[in-house]
Amino acid sequence: MDLFSQSVGADFVDIKGFDASIGGSPSNIALGSSRLGMRVALLTAVSEDNVGKFVLYHLQNAGVETKYIPFKPNTRTGLAILGVQPPDRFPLVFYRDNPADIYLTIQDVVATPIAQSRALLLSGTALSRGSCRDATLFAAEFANANGVPTFMDLDLRPDQWDYPQACGTSIRSILPLLDVVIGTEEEFYAALATNSEAVMLGKMVTDAQREELEDLVRAMLVQTQSPDAWVLKRGEHGVRIYLRDGSTVSAAGFQVETVNTVGAGDAFASGLVYGYLKGWNWHKSARMGNACGAIVVSRHGCAAALPKEHEVHDFVTERGGF
Repeated sequence: MDLFSQSVGADFVDIKGFDASIGGSPSNIALGSSRLGMRVALLTAVSEDNVGKFVLYHLQNAGVETKYIPFKPNTRTGLAILGVQPPDRFPLVFYRDNPADIYLTIQDVVATPIAQSRALLLSGTALSRGSCRDATLFAAEFANANGVPTFMDLDLRPDQWDYPQACGTSIRSILPLLDVVIGTEEEFYAALATNSEAVMLGKMVTDAQREELEDLVRAMLVQTQSPDAWVLKRGEHGVRIYLRDGSTVSAAGFQVETVNTVGAGDAFASGLVYGYLKGWNWHKSARMGNACGAIVVSRHGCAAALPKEHEVHDFVTERGGF
């Protein structure tokens, strides 16, 4: 559940009210994908209280299949409280003490229709705590065995990892089961760098680390068991995709006035998967993702800002097409 500041531009201590909505990267991606016309089921978990019921109600109203989402007793649904101070300050506070979703189990995964799905998207944060880590690894393994393309949005949340090194160790353990990895420079570096002293979760990469990152990604691509595509989000510089054949694909972003950046990456993932399932090439798929992200950036809210399919196509057409 997200509580999103209604007081745009106000310091956090001066916020007068909040809008409540669903939140969390996997939930946002599911909602964004549903709004683009995809048929989506979500696997997460919620608490047996009114907050859990709130989340399920709003997911169902958005067209997301929720019948695979279990209630976990004696837990709380995760909560995020967000401030909005454009263009570059969006303070975010997480409340994830004993959250329901970290208790997902392999049996919860078994109950889902992964084998009948056209794609599976996982969150890197799901590897950070509890039995959810085993469930995530099993889901990737099961999808791989059934030929289901598997995406992972690294979704780095520094406060969810006990140690910086644990993030990279966990991500690297699942890489052989993935087809596509999506992340920022900071997320890629945290996932791939084995120099423990250099890994500082949530910190901007240095110029030296940026050069090292290029080598780390290319070294990964030549390994037999590695994702086929590494989708690097670079903010205003657009997207660069590293492919197994050694080539790269660049896709420019769209210039908009920034109102809010929270949720833009989730919108991007929805758009990228949309293009992939349409059979589009990587450039067009990334441009679709960039358009979804740009629309969210230009609106107030997070889940509420995720665009519908016709809105994205109209947005792109007005700017000269893909």
